[in-house]
Amino acid sequence: MQVTSLLSRHEHEPGCAPCGHEHEHAPVRLWQTLVGLVFVLNGFIVDWAFPASHAIASASALIGTIILGYPIVMTALRDLRAGVLSMNELVAIAVLAACASGDYKTAGVVAFFMLMGEIVETRTAEGARASIESLIKLTPTKARRIKPDGTEEEIPASQLAVGDVIRIRPGDNVPADGVILSGQGSFNQATITGESLPADKKPGDEVFAGTQNLTGVLEIRVTRAGQDTTLGRVRELIMAAEKTKLPIMKIVDQYMGFYTPLVLVIGALVWAFTHDLNRVISIIVISCPCAFILATPTAMVAALSAAARLGILIKNVADIELAAKINAFVFDKTGTLTTGELAVSRLAPLGGVKPAELLRIAASAEKYSNHPTAKALAQLAREVGVPLLEPQNFTEAAGRGVVAEVNGDKILVGRAQWLKDNGVDSEFEKSVDLNEAEGWSLIFVARNGRCIGWIGLQDQTRPEAREALAGLKQAGVRRLAMVSGDRQPVARRVAAEIGCEEFRGECFPQDKVEFVRSMRGRGYRVAVVGDGVNDAPALAAGDIGIAMGAAGSEVAIHSATIALMNNDLKRLPFLVQLSRSTRAVINQNFLFGVFFILGGWALFSFGPLVNPIWAAILHLTGSFIVIFNSARLVRKGEELEHYEPAPASGEPPTGSRHAALGQLAPRPA
Repeated sequence: MQVTSLLSRHEHEPGCAPCGHEHEHAPVRLWQTLVGLVFVLNGFIVDWAFPASHAIASASALIGTIILGYPIVMTALRDLRAGVLSMNELVAIAVLAACASGDYKTAGVVAFFMLMGEIVETRTAEGARASIESLIKLTPTKARRIKPDGTEEEIPASQLAVGDVIRIRPGDNVPADGVILSGQGSFNQATITGESLPADKKPGDEVFAGTQNLTGVLEIRVTRAGQDTTLGRVRELIMAAEKTKLPIMKIVDQYMGFYTPLVLVIGALVWAFTHDLNRVISIIVISCPCAFILATPTAMVAALSAAARLGILIKNVADIELAAKINAFVFDKTGTLTTGELAVSRLAPLGGVKPAELLRIAASAEKYSNHPTAKALAQLAREVGVPLLEPQNFTEAAGRGVVAEVNGDKILVGRAQWLKDNGVDSEFEKSVDLNEAEGWSLIFVARNGRCIGWIGLQDQTRPEAREALAGLKQAGVRRLAMVSGDRQPVARRVAAEIGCEEFRGECFPQDKVEFVRSMRGRGYRVAVVGDGVNDAPALAAGDIGIAMGAAGSEVAIHSATIALMNNDLKRLPFLVQLSRSTRAVINQNFLFGVFFILGGWALFSFGPLVNPIWAAILHLTGSFIVIFNSARLVRKGEELEHYEPAPASGEPPTGSRHAALGQLAPRPA
C-alpha cells in the first residue's frame, strides 16, 4: 500500500509535483493490524467449524476488515482531497471491491498483507535511519562544568556555552566540541571519523562531541556547543542527504500520477473479457508497485549507512550514482596526499656524535619554541623515548634559529646562515647531500661553536597514499593527477613516492580550477580531492568535490559535496566501489520490480491463479526481496573498519622513528 520514498518521506519542498507516494499516511500500528487479523481468522475458523454460522463468520470478518481497511481508505481519501491519484487508491479499490462482493474474509486478508507491507517498508526505513541517528544519542544529556572557584557542577549539556570548562572522566561521552586544557586520554572517535582504533589526546588537541573518553580525567574548554558541534553538522548533513533524490527517483515521481489510471484501465479490460471480479481485484493488488518504488531508496539508504559508518558523509545521494562514473581524480598535495606537517626524516650527526645525542641536544634547545621544526623534534623525541634536558638562557630569532644553554654547553639550532652569522665554520655545509628545492627543510646544530650535525625534515606522504591510488587504478579510474602550489621539484618527489604519473607544481588556486575545467572539457568525469581549507574553488569545479579530514572543520564540510571525516585515502577506492555496487543493486531491484508487475498482470489476467489473497502475498514477497537485496550494501567496507596504514616503502613504521636513529651511522667530520 504505502510506497514511501525512504529518502524524502519527512517533508515536501514547496511546489513539489504530486507523486502519490510521499504524502502523509493514516497511522498504522502493529497492534491494530494484529487485532484485525484475529477477527478475520476467527471468520475463517467459524466458517470451517460451524458451517451453519456463516452470518457470524461474515460479521467477524467484516469487523476485522473494517479495522484493517480503515487506514487504507482514509489514506486514499486524503490523497483524493489533495488532488492526488496514487497507488493508495488501488489498494482501497481492491479492498472495497472485495467487500462489495460480500467476501469479507478475502477483503480482510488483502488489507492485512498490504498493511504488513507498509509496516515492513516503514520499519526498514526507520531501522536504516536509526543506524545513523544512533550517533546522536551518544551525546550525553548532562555535563560536569567547572565553576570559577574550582568546584564541579552538573548541568544539562544544552546549557553549555563556548568558553565553559568541563571535566570528562573515563567512560564519559564528550558533550561538546572543545580543546583539552589538562590531562591525557584515549578517545573512541568511530562515530565521527570512522576510525576504529582509539586516538590518543593530549593538552592542545581537539575533541568532538559524541566521542567517548576511554582513559584519563581531562579538563576541556568548550569551543562549539549544541548544533554547532561537528556531530550537529554531521546530523544536518545526513538529514539533508535523505531529502535529495536520484534522477531515476524523480522520473518515477513524475509518471506515478499516470500509473493508477493505467492500472484501472487494465482492470476494466480484464472485467470486460472475463467478468471475474476476483481476477480484477488480483490485478489491482499485484499492480501496487512497492517493489518497483523501493528499488532505489532502499539501496540508497543502505549505501548511505555503509558510507556513514566509515566516516564518509554524502550531501546529495545523486553523488553516489555519479561516483560510479568518475574516471579521473585530481588531488591537492599538502594535507591531502601528504600529512601537511613537518616530520624528521633524516638525522646526520658529525664528528662522532650519536644520532640520539644529536636529537636530544637539538630538541632540548628548541624545547620552548613554537616553530613547526621544534614540534617535529619534540614529537620524534617522545616517540623514541629520548629524554630532554632543561634549556637555559633561551632566545629565538624569528625565522632563523634559537640559542640556548643545554647541560652547560652553548647550543645553536637553525639555518646554515644563522650558524655562520654566529661564528660557526662553514665547512659543515659540505656534508649535506640533500636538496632543499626537493622539499627538504634543513636545520643545523652547533655546540660550543662547532657543528655537530644536521637534521632533514619534510612534509611526508601519507603511508596509504600509494595503495589508495593503485586501488583507484584497479577500479578503472583512467587518469590520476596531483596539483600543488609547492615547487615543481617537491611535486615531482611526492608524485614519484605515491605512484602518480601526472603532476603540476607552482599552481595558484585559479590554476587548479583551470586544470580541472580543462580535464572536464576533454570528457572526463572528475573528482577533486583536497583538504577543504584552501581548495574550495577547485573542489567546486569538479563533478564531485571530496574534502579530506572534515572532522571539526566547518570549511571542509561546506566546501565539498562529499566529506571524509578522517584522512584515510583508502576510503576513495571504497567510495567508487560502493557507488558501482549501489548502481548494480538499483538496476537489479528496478528490473525485478518491472518484471514482477508485468508477470503479475500476465498471471492474473490469463492464468488459473486468480485469488486476491495470493496476489497480496506475492506483493509482500516482492517487497521483501527488494529490501533484502538492498540490505547487502550495508556490509560494504567492513574490511576497512580495522584498517591500519602500512609503512611506505623505505620509510620507518608509522608512529616510530627508530630506523631514523638506529640505522644511520655517524658521519665523519
